[in-house]
This record gives sequence, structure tokens and C-alpha cells, in this order.
Amino acid sequence: MTTESTSPATTTVVPPQGAADRVALPPRRPVPAPPFVSSLVATDCVAVLLAALLLDPGQRSAALLMQLTAGLVVLNGYAGLYRPGAVASVLDELPTLAGRAAIAWCAAAALLAARSAQLAVGLAALTAAYAVHLGFVCGCRAVLHHRRRAAARAHPRSALVIGSTTAAQRLAETLARHPEYGIRPVGIVTTHRPPAPAESSLPVLTTPEEIHRAVIQNSVRDAVFAGGEQPDLIALLCHYGCVAWLVGDTGDGTPMSQHLWGHACRRLEAPPAHRGRLPKRVLDVTVAGLMLAALSPILLLCAAAIRLSDGPGVVFRQERVGQDGRLFTLLKFRTLRPADDEEAATRWSVAHDERMSVVGTFLRRTSLDELPQLWNVLRGDMSLVGPRPERPYFVTKFSRVHPGYAARHRMPVGLTGLAQVHGLRGDTSIEDRCRFDNHYIDHWSLWQDVCILLRTAASLIRPAGS
Repeated sequence: MTTESTSPATTTVVPPQGAADRVALPPRRPVPAPPFVSSLVATDCVAVLLAALLLDPGQRSAALLMQLTAGLVVLNGYAGLYRPGAVASVLDELPTLAGRAAIAWCAAAALLAARSAQLAVGLAALTAAYAVHLGFVCGCRAVLHHRRRAAARAHPRSALVIGSTTAAQRLAETLARHPEYGIRPVGIVTTHRPPAPAESSLPVLTTPEEIHRAVIQNSVRDAVFAGGEQPDLIALLCHYGCVAWLVGDTGDGTPMSQHLWGHACRRLEAPPAHRGRLPKRVLDVTVAGLMLAALSPILLLCAAAIRLSDGPGVVFRQERVGQDGRLFTLLKFRTLRPADDEEAATRWSVAHDERMSVVGTFLRRTSLDELPQLWNVLRGDMSLVGPRPERPYFVTKFSRVHPGYAARHRMPVGLTGLAQVHGLRGDTSIEDRCRFDNHYIDHWSLWQDVCILLRTAASLIRPAGS
């Protein structure tokens, strides 16, 4: 490892055998739709039914009402009307509500007129239905928002405030003084611990391990970023099920219509962790299956060479950490026989070990020792492309040192990855690998996977080893 990769002050612990099957990350905590959101959807559905009573019996067919309701829910959902802000007001929502309702009712009237001239809705009837719909929705939303604000004040959600120490402390104090926002700061997250004791009574968190404990112990549901986005921390906290908010002017021109006591505020989108899962899995199974079939003679030759050169035990099995911290058994051709289990679990690199035979050295330099992992891909333990899996010992260690390391496990681990095609293999910077891996996850596309596979195939022509 490079000096950039570790910290000598970090204390590491080897996970005991038979421990829990997750390391570094707890199970993903999806945020369920709260009753408030379900009530908003139900309000829109009931509003359509009430407004339809003003139409003639022949005009309010079940098919039309279903189409109208579905269209309205989609329009409102796309506009973010089911994702309440920090402090929502029906007056702020009124222009958007009115516009979406008008589009839905005009579309319904057009469908009726296209079906039959006798079913055409008159202007007076259409206006009355629209007015009843909008009035009912606004009245119900006003009641729901009032009840939500009262519940937030009575039962505020625990939150972490992220940013520079001074800015985060000021924002935390503001939120503590104004419980109407329903956010109760329980800790401050900063990348650098202040040189002197902070005046705030809140704990200052600087490592992923401390963030992990704070989230679990305090049931944190909100992450408030003071003055700037930090993608790695956003990804990590969203993995824990937190809602991320950006507070303060970022200077990028992004509209921020909401505010927290005068501080501009907007909700941040969680990085897509499971986007494209089916296409990615289809690519994995197709390519891995074809490669195993095509490379079976090479696999047999490698196995025979290892058996003749180094004796029995052709396949090496090692515990690695996969998606969401799940442990799985990774398969490789054996290139070196470790002295014991502890060496296999905790020794970083054996690329230049004198105990390695000529066959083992050749397999490592050509990456042929990685071919059995195609079976891991077929089984679903791994993907063809993704962050490279690491041993539990090093996952625990690196997660304490590098803020974004744990966030790498949002996606299936891979046989190759964006970091590897940029030369980050073996004894290279963990920080750089972490940055490449998180960039790959945040900007994933199926075409990017294809490009990485092609670049990996090209790199095998000029092998550099691991």
C-alpha cells in the first residue's frame, strides 16, 4: 500500500470467524412512503371522484376516471408534489397544483370529445369540475400540512449536520432554536477535526465509523449539508436511509425555493444504487457464460500447470465483502500457498513474494488467476464490472480512514472496474480507487460497462500483473 492509503493511528480488528455476514455497512434501509405521502395520493384520487359527479352520467365512465386519476398522479409525482419539503405550504404549491389539474382535466375532456361528439364536456361543467377538484385538494393539503408541522414539532427527526465546523455548528444551533422544521441535530460531520474543543455540545464526527455509530444509535433520518455537496457522504448517508438536504447558496444557479429560517434549502437526490440492475445482470450472465465456455481449455491448462508445479489445491477460496457488506467466497487459481489463515486474511500484497513459483508469477502477470471468478459472476456474487471486492479486514480498516470507501458497496463488486482500467491495481492508492469506484457508481450506464470490458480486454495484451 502507498502511504496515502492508510493511517498509522488507526486501530484494526480482524473480524472473528462466524461473525455476522455483513461488514462495514448495515443492510440498506429503504425509506418507506410515510402516511403523509399516501394521504396526498388518496386526496388526489378522491378529488377526481368528487369532481366527476358534476359531469353527466355518460361522461364519467370507469375507464376515463382511471385514466384521469393515473395521469394526475403521474403529473403530480413528476412535479415533486408527493415529496414534501422541509416546510411545505399549500400556497407555495398552488400554482403547480392548479397547472397539473388543468392539464389532466383538459386532456380528459379532449378524450371524451374525440370518442363521441355527444360526450363532449361543456365549458361550464368542465370549469365547475376543475374548481371542485382544486378546492378539495387545496383544503385537504392545508389540513395535512398543518398536522405534519405539528407532528414534526412534537417529534423532530434526528439529523446530522455536515460541513465545515463553524458553518455546521451555526446551522445546528439555528435548527435547535426552531423546532417547527422538525429537525433535531444530534451530531456534526466534518472532514477535519477542529484544533480546539468546539463550543457546541454536539459530538463532532470525522470518520465513517463514527458516522455509522451515530446513525444507528440516534436513528438518524436527515442529513443536512451546510454550503456544499459531498457526493461520497451523500451516498453513504442515503444508504443508511437518510434524506439529504443542501442548505446555503452553492453558487451553481440551482433554484432553491425552500428555506430553513432564511437559509436556502433544497432536497438532494440519492445516487441511484440499483438503477439498471436487470440489464446489468443480463450482460453479466451472457458474457460470463460465453467466456467460461470459450476459455474452458485455458482453464484446464492453468489447473494442470498449478497441479504439476505446486501440488494439490488448484483453486484458492477467500472470503470477500460484496454488495451491501455481504460476505461471499471468491474463487481464484492458487498462485501462492499462505502460511496460515491469518496471513491470507490480513496480508496486503504478495505480487513479489519469493515463495511464488514460475507458474504462479505467470498467472498473476497475465491475470489468468482471476478467471475462476467468472463462476462468481454467474452465481450472482459479483458482476463483470464494479468495485473490486476486498477482504473484511481491509474493508474495516479502509472504511475508518477513507470517507467514501464504505459507499463503494452500494453496487455489486466486479471482476474489473473503472479504477482497474486506469491502472489502479495492486499496491496503488486506496483513496484514488475509492474516488474512481464511487464515480463509476454515481454515473453508471450499460454502455460504460461495455467500454470498461473492452478496455480490460485490451489491457490484457500488455499485462502488468496485480
